[in-house]
Amino acid sequence: MLQDYSAEYKAKLRTAEEAVRVVKSGDWVDYTSSLGKPTLLDEALAKRKEELLDVKIRGNLLSGPIHVAECDPSQEHFTYHSWHCSAYERKLCDRGLCFYIPMVFQNNAAYYEFFLHVNVVMVSVTPMDKHGYFNFSVNTGVAAPIVRTADIVILEVNENMPKVHGGYDECIHISEVDYIVEGEHAPFEYVKPAEPSDRDRVIASHIIPYLTDGVTLQLGIGSLPNALGELIAESDLKDLGMHTEFCTDAYLSLHNSGKLTNKKKSIDRGKGVFGCAMGSEELYEWLDDNHGIAAYPLEYVNRPSIISQIDNMVSINSCVAVDLYGQVAAESSGSRQISGTGGQLDFLIGASASRGGKAFICMPSTHTDRHGVVHSRIRPQFNGDIITSPRSQVYFLATEYGVINLEGRSTWERAEALISIAHPDFREELIKEAEERKIWRRSNKR
Repeated sequence: MLQDYSAEYKAKLRTAEEAVRVVKSGDWVDYTSSLGKPTLLDEALAKRKEELLDVKIRGNLLSGPIHVAECDPSQEHFTYHSWHCSAYERKLCDRGLCFYIPMVFQNNAAYYEFFLHVNVVMVSVTPMDKHGYFNFSVNTGVAAPIVRTADIVILEVNENMPKVHGGYDECIHISEVDYIVEGEHAPFEYVKPAEPSDRDRVIASHIIPYLTDGVTLQLGIGSLPNALGELIAESDLKDLGMHTEFCTDAYLSLHNSGKLTNKKKSIDRGKGVFGCAMGSEELYEWLDDNHGIAAYPLEYVNRPSIISQIDNMVSINSCVAVDLYGQVAAESSGSRQISGTGGQLDFLIGASASRGGKAFICMPSTHTDRHGVVHSRIRPQFNGDIITSPRSQVYFLATEYGVINLEGRSTWERAEALISIAHPDFREELIKEAEERKIWRRSNKR
């Protein structure tokens, strides 16, 4: 006979208003990530603003609104922090209502285990199953290490969360929970996939020749992965695999086209592996109760030693700019925080070490500012910009003008290669800048 957990569940059940009473001034509170945001608890905690001082909250890739941030512009009562900014959190940063925490995702668990303290964690989960377990769902990548560190664990049951099968740490048992909150939730906001531009499709077309049957893909966030997904769906490629920190609709497209089978993976054979996910309702339906999918903590998904075990691992990410030395800025524009380091560096190292693996960083060659002025994304040299990936780790770089490989290349070889994929209107200027920096060989071609 199965054990009945209904009495324990009832004993731990609270309203959101009752549950947030445990938060004290000076506490560190964690909201975890993506769909794990505790919407009811966030609203209830914000209503306690006048009773609390200096409460610090961490989250990442959360959609808005985050009431504790919005309700207190003075930050006297609440201060919000993000490990990786969503579009909404980026706007909070612009308003001075969010502080970014530098990190790499492979160390997510270690940060909490060794260095950080959590007084209260509030996280959304699926309804409890008959065995007393709540599923972390698409928040599996980060949730468990945070929960293990917390003094007090509050679960917010969200009836809309997909139940995701996992490798480990995808669930929490009721015996490990202090309080449970129920309530009605609106359906998740539809996150429309970024529409690829014509330049995105051209860049993607340059990458396709580097892909072979059986490659395992890590695709970053944005319009370029969606363009690549479209082209792969139309290609003759087959038996592709998924091993990615962030699962988006691009993978659903590959699955629907019959290309994503995970049959050729060196590890986790037959399983598409991910850490977190965000996208359309159709994406969540695909992930729900799917035995062909496995969610893992990011300490596994993003660990270079794990990634390197996957033969023919191909990592494809984007960036904001690159300089002539090969340094990559992918998370900020100047000092303005846009997203975060995330797993770009993790996958650069891991995919580069994979047998047959490749790591691509992609970008359009130019961008146009709000005044209509066109700028090259290939810069002479960064000066004060935040570097996401050091020049020593950068592998392939791609723009609409082609793909280059910087592995083992000298400074002049890098400059020559980078200028070859810059927009033609900026090449002469970049050559002059390279000459001034003595990284342009006299015999280089113009």
